[in-house]
Amino acid sequence: MGNEQDNITRQHILYKRKLQAQRRRRALMKLLFLMMFLGAVIVGVLYVGYTLVSWGSNVYHEYQSMYAGYSERQQNRRGSIDPRFDGYTNVLVMGLDEGADESGRPGKRADTILVISLENETGKVRFINIPRDTWVTITGSTDQSKLKDVYAMGGAPMMVRQVNALLGISIHQYIAVDMNTFADLIDVLGGIDIYVENDMDYEDPNAELAIHLKKGYQHLDGQQSQQYLRYRGEDLGDVGRVQRQQKFVKALYQKLLQFSTIPHLPAIADIFQHRLETSAEVFDSAHLANVVRRMSSEPPVSIMLPGTPAERDESIWMPDESNIQSRMQELFPATGLSETKDGEKPEEE
Repeated sequence: MGNEQDNITRQHILYKRKLQAQRRRRALMKLLFLMMFLGAVIVGVLYVGYTLVSWGSNVYHEYQSMYAGYSERQQNRRGSIDPRFDGYTNVLVMGLDEGADESGRPGKRADTILVISLENETGKVRFINIPRDTWVTITGSTDQSKLKDVYAMGGAPMMVRQVNALLGISIHQYIAVDMNTFADLIDVLGGIDIYVENDMDYEDPNAELAIHLKKGYQHLDGQQSQQYLRYRGEDLGDVGRVQRQQKFVKALYQKLLQFSTIPHLPAIADIFQHRLETSAEVFDSAHLANVVRRMSSEPPVSIMLPGTPAERDESIWMPDESNIQSRMQELFPATGLSETKDGEKPEEE
């Protein structure tokens, strides 16, 4: 009886020891699993952290490289910007036409030349219309030419420098658009309502140009708008042409400010992104968006480049430098435009 009791007690002790051993093994396995899990998590976190840091470093260096390239590109495109014009955003807009010039040389030329000046704080807008046949001395040389032909010589950057010299102001950005793209843009907007001053009839088979518009209030689609802007009558010549451009640009500005334009913004943005030649890049987006957001609903001020037709050739527009400086001083009163090109103020009489 005593031996049997001892055996039961021994078995009970062994069973308890076995249970304890099993519990210790389970606890050890749990600990090992937990350590492995935590180790995997730590390794994953370190890997993700390292990846993010490496990615961030690469992005930072790439951004720095892009921005360095951006600054260089902008310098090449528009030249240096006078800090006196930091309160404005001046955009040179060029409507391009492809065809031979008077001497028969082919190439794209600036058929329409317009400077849009936006005052950053107030949103006020000013238009400076420049006749395409304005006579200029090519910057950096003694050669002379009509302004429209400068684009064929050196593209938009050369046009920017020429307009800088002509007006004495800084151009911050430029946009160049061919006439077909311009017509598509007007069609996207749904056309423009405008009063056509006279019957317009003109045909030039060589330039594939046919203009036929009737006098009176008209709703012009893209092609008709192109005809209206390109027509050059015999009465006022290029002056009348610029006056029509001024009127059309004002009508277009008012159209852009209408609520009906909002649904068309994606299509407009697509044209701007893929079909325009422009100096603006992603680094300019925030500034340009802020300027556009503040655009005033007031009718824009519009002026034509002061000058007169040449005595022996009325197709040439001779700029009036003194009057140009006076008008620019009116448009940019806080920039000290009365200073000479060397930066010295003129002597008082």
